[in-house]
Amino acid sequence: MPSEKRPTKPLRSADWFANAERIDMTAVYLERFMNYGLTPAELRSGRPIVGIAQSGSDLAPCNRIHVELAQRVRDGIRDAGGIALEFPMHPIFENCRRPTAALDRNLAYLGLVEILHGYPIDAVVLTTGCDKTTPAAVMAACTVDLPAIVLSGGPMLDGWMHGERVGSGTVIWRSRRKLAAGEIDAEQFLEAAAASAPSAGHCNTMGTASTMNALAEVLGLSLPGCAAIPAPYRERGQMAYATGRRIVEMAFEDLRPSKILSRQSFLNAIAAVSALGGSSNAQPHLHAMARHAGFELGAQDWRQAFDIPLLVNMQPAGKYLGESFHRAGGVPAVLSELLRAGRIDGACASVTGQTLAHNVAGRSSNNRDVIAAYETPLMDRAGFLVLSGNLFDFAIMKTSVISDEFRARYLSQPGQEGIFECRAVVFDGPDDYHARIDDPALEIDEHCILVMRGAGPLGFPGSAEVVNMQPPQALIQRGIATLPTLGDGRQSGTSDSPSILNASPEAAAGGGLAWLRTGDRVRIDTQRGRCDMLVPEAEIALRKQAGPPPPPPSQTPWQELYRATVGQLADGACMEPALKYRGVAAASPPRHNH
Repeated sequence: MPSEKRPTKPLRSADWFANAERIDMTAVYLERFMNYGLTPAELRSGRPIVGIAQSGSDLAPCNRIHVELAQRVRDGIRDAGGIALEFPMHPIFENCRRPTAALDRNLAYLGLVEILHGYPIDAVVLTTGCDKTTPAAVMAACTVDLPAIVLSGGPMLDGWMHGERVGSGTVIWRSRRKLAAGEIDAEQFLEAAAASAPSAGHCNTMGTASTMNALAEVLGLSLPGCAAIPAPYRERGQMAYATGRRIVEMAFEDLRPSKILSRQSFLNAIAAVSALGGSSNAQPHLHAMARHAGFELGAQDWRQAFDIPLLVNMQPAGKYLGESFHRAGGVPAVLSELLRAGRIDGACASVTGQTLAHNVAGRSSNNRDVIAAYETPLMDRAGFLVLSGNLFDFAIMKTSVISDEFRARYLSQPGQEGIFECRAVVFDGPDDYHARIDDPALEIDEHCILVMRGAGPLGFPGSAEVVNMQPPQALIQRGIATLPTLGDGRQSGTSDSPSILNASPEAAAGGGLAWLRTGDRVRIDTQRGRCDMLVPEAEIALRKQAGPPPPPPSQTPWQELYRATVGQLADGACMEPALKYRGVAAASPPRHNH
């Protein structure tokens, strides 16, 4: 029976299922959908065909909740007059994918583009959770430009051990220092890690997963309040149902990403990262999503958000975890603070059909210890510091995790506040680091900076989360738990290390890190945003004659293809040839297959 509603323009699926000029092809397309119980009447009824991009599987534990949530999405789609077709998305699991899940963001993007373009799908629910599932899905939605909505899977419940909160990821980085100092043994290390993962869901810290799902909401691509609901809460299933209902309405309205996203939407997201104490991985992912949506972000956009204060008291920058953040008001409460302070644009559009300001009207923090007021923040000027110099053109440093100890040792010299010089100790990739970090011949002390190169998109390949290097064991046992670190790779968003990250161009692309040597002096000036090796230009020119350190060979066909197409972290590490494709669903339909 035809739907009573009428779309604002013809649905794509009609070209498959109701094309009177190609009845032969209609028969081909309809026939096999019948074998599990669908009827021709349903598919030819004029109801929107809504895809559910299923990111949950046994290989992606962080997203596995979607295997169950998909039924509630289906219920919402059916009740609103749509027809659901669920399909798998390439798995991306940060913790376990080797050599790095960063390889798979662009692969999942590519696969999702082909599915959305080549199948009779009018709109899509993007199920997200683990770090890179969110940007991969949003990048694909922007390329195809079908009505799309993001459904986060939600964080795990809070982890507890010995009466204290134990945050996923963050406990790993803190416990490895305790292990090196001899404060715990290997079994206690594993016990703490296990305690941080008490339920279904993604990281319960403000790591990359929580950050990117929050930013999907800030961008207007999720229903208000979606991002922070813990995976096991009943509200998560209710949100799934509401999302299913809303995507059908969006299909009728033809409300696509291109009608929602703007450059200002992405500037709002940059501002929110600072207030959230969000992941350093937000930078390449936001740049990638923006570029696929047709907008450019740059260093100045991050500099303009540097003075935004830290409002969310959540690990690794604070002490609470996901449940407390949700109960305190989640993303809407944070946006309300930023709106009240005039730091974001409330006129930006959203999947609700209303503005961001409308969506969060009346929302506020229920717990000022978890989500602080803008006027009384946890920390002033908590944005990402952007640096450049002769070592790279672009890198960032997360300032919200700078400890008092680190600030006192490196950033508080009288007359040189915010400036420090260190002796460089250079490692060519993480294997080299693990093999040599405890070598006494390196003479590592508190006046050194640990440098990781060969960890970028080309060099690793994929860009690895390895820059948050810990000091040698002997130094940790002396009570020095953190050294300055610098690299052309990334670090986990759950890390509390104030590393200089995402350096671009990377060493493998001929960036300045390729010419740095152990023993060189490096000068970091956080006031001017400079990072330079104090090496004469003539010496650097001599070193360049040898060329950059050779990267390891590709191990799979995709690694080779990835390296042949990927850009640098400063630009989002996008598949560069893909950027010219935008709005492909609105172009001529894909050719018939018979």
